[in-house]
Amino acid sequence: MTNVCQAQTTSAAKPRTPSAPTTNRQQALLGHETEINALLKKLTLEEKVHMLHANSAFAAGGVEHLGIPEIMTSDGPHGVRPEQGRDWKGVKGANDAGTYLPNNNTLASTWNPELGYAYGTVLGSEANFRGKDIILGPGINIVRTPLNGRNFEYLSEDPFLISKMVVGYIRGVQDQGVSACVKHYAANNQETHRNDIDVDMSERALREIYLPGFKAAIQQGGAYSLMGSYNKFRGTYATENAYLMNDILKGEWGFKGLVMSDWGSVHNTQDALRNGTDLEMGTDLELLNNSVDQSATASIANAPTKNVYDRFYLADAALDAIKKDPKLVPLLDDKVRRILRVMYATNMMGGTKRKPGAYNTKEHQATALKVAEEGIVLLKNEGNMLPLKKSVKTIAVIGENANRENGLGGGSAQVKPKYEITALQGLKNTLGDQVKITYAQGYKIARGQKADPQMIAEAVAAAKAADVVVYVGGSTHGYDYSKWSDNAYDAEGTDKPDMKMPFGQDELIQAVQKANPNTVVVLLGGGPIDVSPWVGQTKALVEAWYPGMEGGNAIAHVLFGDVNPSGKLPFTFPAKLEDSPAHKLGEYPSTPGNELKQTYKEDIFVGYRYFDTYKVAPQFAFGYGLSYTSFDYGKLTMTPGTQSATVSLTVRNTGKMAGAEVVQLYVKDEQSSVKRPEKELKAFEKVFLKPGESKTVTLKLGADAFQYYDEGKKQWVLEPGKFQVLVGSSSRDIRQTGNLTL
Repeated sequence: MTNVCQAQTTSAAKPRTPSAPTTNRQQALLGHETEINALLKKLTLEEKVHMLHANSAFAAGGVEHLGIPEIMTSDGPHGVRPEQGRDWKGVKGANDAGTYLPNNNTLASTWNPELGYAYGTVLGSEANFRGKDIILGPGINIVRTPLNGRNFEYLSEDPFLISKMVVGYIRGVQDQGVSACVKHYAANNQETHRNDIDVDMSERALREIYLPGFKAAIQQGGAYSLMGSYNKFRGTYATENAYLMNDILKGEWGFKGLVMSDWGSVHNTQDALRNGTDLEMGTDLELLNNSVDQSATASIANAPTKNVYDRFYLADAALDAIKKDPKLVPLLDDKVRRILRVMYATNMMGGTKRKPGAYNTKEHQATALKVAEEGIVLLKNEGNMLPLKKSVKTIAVIGENANRENGLGGGSAQVKPKYEITALQGLKNTLGDQVKITYAQGYKIARGQKADPQMIAEAVAAAKAADVVVYVGGSTHGYDYSKWSDNAYDAEGTDKPDMKMPFGQDELIQAVQKANPNTVVVLLGGGPIDVSPWVGQTKALVEAWYPGMEGGNAIAHVLFGDVNPSGKLPFTFPAKLEDSPAHKLGEYPSTPGNELKQTYKEDIFVGYRYFDTYKVAPQFAFGYGLSYTSFDYGKLTMTPGTQSATVSLTVRNTGKMAGAEVVQLYVKDEQSSVKRPEKELKAFEKVFLKPGESKTVTLKLGADAFQYYDEGKKQWVLEPGKFQVLVGSSSRDIRQTGNLTL
């Protein structure tokens, strides 16, 4: 069906600039400027500098006689990290076993912004309970390559989906009186060479792909703090990059909060002072002693230090630099002002007490379960093998991931859960004593581990003796810092060697499927994985990500139909690594012949923008996910404005089971003067329907839904012409289309 709506006709109209932006929530940070001005007059130069750097592993600043407390930070993006003490030695007996939420992939797969708020509320409440002022999340870097070891911390390959999910997360955290800290700004899309890679990309790619999520986090989410990334951007380290920090973040976007470094991402005192870094955390003193910043190291060597933290770039070296150049004082005052704003906003100061937090409550556990249930994605269901019937007699559960906890894995994102329900335990919880459940490990998690013939034989025997097999495999976290490099494929500080199933699982799955065709494969992991060796013979395939402390229960609920799966992929699963645009068109891990340089040659064609535009078939498309019911999409009704449109349609559940569908709206520019993607996600809504029930879904498209970034004009423009509106169940499953002329 095509609905042509003539919004405006003109033969020689000039490109239009964006309409007025919505209210910038950063203004909420400006409520205590009078008190802050008074404090700035009382603070000595030394006290101001003291506020700019860490004084322990996760704490910074504090001026006791003026009532300014230390600011306490903590990882991480899906749970409050175990206590590290002031010196990274951990705290025995600490009350730090709390709620382990599903990872951010899972949250993004829900396509449910309301769950983003609930998720952030749990994080903020538990951080508050633990005495934290800033929680170091959300992580929103673009999933550019399937190999990034930290993809599990991030949301999506698509900037629009990120923007919609991150706002609720941030508001949920900050409504609990704790600051969110959006990270890692910017272009931190790999862990290999993360400390020294110099990233270059077009201005259009920066504006259209890599910055929109951060802009939404700041202006719509109202994030109080932001973390700079490790990498360089166009020749300058991102954390002290004048263009990123001063021009865009604090200038264009009006950011009023504080910029903190990642742990060790500051490299130069003068650059940090002048180019937007407000708070320096975690600098590696051994690297600092070898710094090329000779003025800093000279000051450090001669300074009468009271502790090692006075040797940071924004400590004694900064104090010395400011004394030599009083013109730096206004920059210093601006940094202190931003830190104090966050303190007032989080009720650390000002006389208003923060409402009490809560820790590992039943309500928080219920949120963890809900996110896991809505985030699980059903990828294949041949012959309606799922849901399984609870009348089944015997089930063989195979795979080490079925009986392995993941909470303490991944690096700085590690969480110590009060408990963690594995898939094996979740199946037992759901089925009780009515079904015989056997377990075979099948493979061993260890770096470089290959298929084990004896373990395969045991798994095959278990599969043959069962009515149904539930295989739980995929990728894995390392348990902790000391072990992550040995057994991790999703972890900070390391990228995956390839996209293949590790630990000899391809051979194992093929043997198990041959032994029992009634095999359900459940994948855990933090991103796309190559399933091509066996997916053709698989009847049922489920992506469960790292589903948190209630993950095993969620998996069982989905497999046995207590919950109808409604998750949708937040990024494309390539059929093979070579199909990924960063590897096909771009550069990874660096420019050939220069390991410290990298150019994003794929430009704006990231994820489905590449696959759909260049007609490359994915294994599973962006936005894809099956259900146990079916949905009918009615005809589109479009109401145009001069630079906008409203799109409505009726969605009906035509099956026999209650379920939820994510209605996705994509826009295609049919007459552009620049190369644009085949389609781009610009609106979506998750709609919950009972059998036979219908609902009208209304999606609003503002001017930004039709614009591109004009590098010559250095602005967003809406170029008059024809636009196609495509609505469907994934980027490759379009159910209805319509046309607009703007």
